[in-house]
This record gives sequence, C-alpha cells and structure tokens, in this order.
Amino acid sequence: MTPRLSLRERLIDPNSPDRRPRRAAYALPTLFTAGNLFMGYLAILKAVEGALWAAAGNYGPNRAWETAAMVIGLSVFFDGLDGRIARLTNTTSDFGRELDSLADVISFGIAPAVLAFVWGFQFLDPYTPPEIRKYVMQAGYFILFMFVCCGSMRLARFNITVNPVPRNPGRPDRKYFVGLPIPAAAGMVAAVIYAVDSVPLRGWPIITAWAALMALLAFLMVSTWRYRSFKDFSLVSPRSPKSVIVLCMVIYLFWNFSKPALLVLATVYVTSGILVRLGGLIRRWFKPSPPPAQPEHQAS
Repeated sequence: MTPRLSLRERLIDPNSPDRRPRRAAYALPTLFTAGNLFMGYLAILKAVEGALWAAAGNYGPNRAWETAAMVIGLSVFFDGLDGRIARLTNTTSDFGRELDSLADVISFGIAPAVLAFVWGFQFLDPYTPPEIRKYVMQAGYFILFMFVCCGSMRLARFNITVNPVPRNPGRPDRKYFVGLPIPAAAGMVAAVIYAVDSVPLRGWPIITAWAALMALLAFLMVSTWRYRSFKDFSLVSPRSPKSVIVLCMVIYLFWNFSKPALLVLATVYVTSGILVRLGGLIRRWFKPSPPPAQPEHQAS
C-alpha cells in the first residue's frame, strides 16, 4: 500500500503524481509578491492624492497619506510572507527572487520616497525666505533620490552575495543582515508619518531633521553594519511560556496603541545596528593592547 503523502510532501516532491498542487505551490509566493507590488503602487497613488488635498490648503490630518503609510506597512507583511512560503514549499527560483527585488524597489524605494517628499518637503511654510525654500526643496530632491539609489544597491548586493558577513559579526547561532534592510527603512518612513496623523511638515528646522533622518536611512542601507535577521523565527515552533507572554503583550500593544508601538518598533530596529556598531568601536578603543612579544633567546 502506497503511504499517504502530507500536503507539504505533495507540494515539494517532484515525483508526486499530483501536479496541480505543485503548480499552485509555485504560484502562491508570486501572488504575495504581486500583493507587495500592488501595495507599493497604491501607496504612490495615495501619496499623490494627499499632495493634491494639501495643495488645496488642507494642512491638517491627511487620510490619503495615512493610507499610504499603512499600505507600505502591508507591503512589509507581504514581502515577509512570500519568501517564507517559497522556502516552506521548496519553490524558490531565480524568477521569484528577481521579481521580489523589482517589487521591493517600488514598494520600499520609490513609494516611501514619494511619500516622504510630499509630506516632509513640499509644503514648507509660505513665510519661509525664498532662499531657504529653494535649498530645502533641492535637498529633498537629492536626498530622496539617494534613498532610492541606496535601497536599490542594497537589494542588488543582497541578491549577489552568498552568506554575507557584516563588519562586526555577531553570534554564530544567529542570522544577520549586512546593512539595514530596505523594508525596515521604508517601515521607518511609514511609521513616522503614521504616528503624527499625516500632518505635513511646515517649518524648515523640523524639515531639516527629516532630511537628516532620510540621509541616515540611505547610509545605513549601504553600510556593512549588522542587523538581526528574523527569517528563522517561527510562530509555530515550541516556545517557553515567557516568550508566549511577551508575544501576547506585543500583539496587545499593536492592537490598542498601534501608532506609538509601530514607531517604537521601527526606531528600535533602525538604531540597533548603530548601537551595536558603536559598542564594538568602544570596546575596541578601550580594549587593552596585547603586551609586546618577547624575543626568543637562542641557545648558544
């Protein structure tokens, strides 16, 4: 009697007589990648819609920009699922990897850059001196182009590098990213805009701080600093009661205090790589230098 195959075995076994689930398994990760791409496309449309609304003199909370920030967050969700599903069903392919990278450029590069510009640079206070207005706009054009460019280079480096090692390697039993992942950079942009109810920036000092943040995110994406990877994290694996309690608390905070909770989460992850790098430099500076080697005395 032929043993009954499980669903996962039918999906990954190339000799399985059931070919329809096999074809569906290849299509499933692509559907999530398409969902990621659609969310990026929708975020761009909502960013433009919000800019038109603000251009009419509506400088209060902007529902279109809030929606754009939310769908960028959904893009992060879809991007995390397509890779997991592909690995689970053993349907990873070069086509899926390239399609995922192209979708990421739009959803996590172009979409957050457009949203960051129209929200943070375009609606400067009309009483700002023309010279400052000119420099602020030019800085916005350049910095956000660098954001898109650095994010694209980050994706290209990720695709061609096998087992990358960060400049400051961590524990051997954990996985790390080399540089800030582009979904995390886009998530930081979305979390900030979502947390302030999408009210546009008007004063040039706060816009300068926003420009500095965007420049920092661009630099972190192409850096070789260490960021924790959670690709090996699984909700279905056995965990201690303490981990379950912490997970329930996190879900509760996100459900009831989504705006500050998401902002704190994004900030902690972005700054984690900076703090780890600074900690490594400090330890290196204060580490006592080894004593000079003593010359060996040769027997006469």
